[in-house]
Parts: sequence; structure tokens; C-alpha cells
Amino acid sequence: MKNPQDLPQTGPDIPDAILAERAGDGDVAAFETLARRHGPLMRAYARRLARSYEEADDVVQEALITAWRDIGSLQDGAAVKAWLMKIVGHRAVDTGRRRKVHDNLEDRPEAPDHTPGPAQSAVAGSARRALNAALARLPEEQRRCWVLREFGGQSYEEIAGTLGISAASVRGRLARARTTLVIEMEEWR
Repeated sequence: MKNPQDLPQTGPDIPDAILAERAGDGDVAAFETLARRHGPLMRAYARRLARSYEEADDVVQEALITAWRDIGSLQDGAAVKAWLMKIVGHRAVDTGRRRKVHDNLEDRPEAPDHTPGPAQSAVAGSARRALNAALARLPEEQRRCWVLREFGGQSYEEIAGTLGISAASVRGRLARARTTLVIEMEEWR
């Protein structure tokens, strides 16, 4: 096992726990690495909770400010992802509470119907069937990794534990699966 002093200061290979500890000690670069690593998931979560992309971006910004201020009190650095998501959830609720818009429902225009029409449903169904067929043609180990990652939302380490293989093997299998799927699904882009 490597000494923490032998590890690079920041980067994609540094575990969250070490970055969180360093950030708690005031290391801005370590916190920036955490923000870059988990920012896309935070943004996606905020967009599901907020009324607009702009409001979601504000929620994420407020969450990151809160996280920077409070990261020194984080007990389990390995749980930083869940901790950040919890902060995003709280900030989104706070933003909703601050929003003091109480429109009369009768004055609001009727919401547009976003249900897909027959043509859109047919295209979506065809795309799903094409993806299922492409997945069925993948080697079993690649398909398992891809499904656990894309549908299960598991990390490389979680997939490795589930399948009893190394995280490096997971990365390789996912890369090959993605390359194959991009080629096979080209006409659906």
C-alpha cells in the first residue's frame, strides 16, 4: 500500500476520502477535484428538482459553497458523494421555499402536452429494440458491466465487487462495450 504522501496531490485516481480530508484541511485543489468529479451528478440531480436549468445551476453553486464551508466536519470522507447529493437536495428545497411566486392558477396558460405522438413512440420503440439487439450481441462480460454502469448507476469499484473482477477490467470492458455500441447505434444518433 502506498503512503498518502507518495500519492499525487489531486487527480482522478485519488480516492474521495483522501481528497475530502485534504479539502477539510483547506486544500482548494483537492476540493476542486471533488467538485469536478461529482459536479455532473450534482447538476443532473438539481435539474430534476429545480424549475429551470438556471435555477439548478444556482442550487449546485450554493451546494458547493456549503460543501466547501462544511467539509471539515465530514465524518466519512468515502461518503462524500452521498453527502454532496444531500446538500444539493437541501439547497433545492430551500430555493423552492424562497420562491414566492403564488400565481393564480386560472391566469396561467395551459401546460403543453408533452406526451409523444404515434410517430415519436414508434421511433423510440425502434431505438429501444435496436439497443436491446446491440446489447445482446455484446460478449456477456461487457454487457454485464455496461448494464450495471448505465442502468444500475454503479461505480467501477462497485461493478468490480459485484462481478469479482478488478476495476481496471471493468474499465476495459466498458470501453470496448461503448465503442461497439456507438458503432452499432450510429444511425440512431
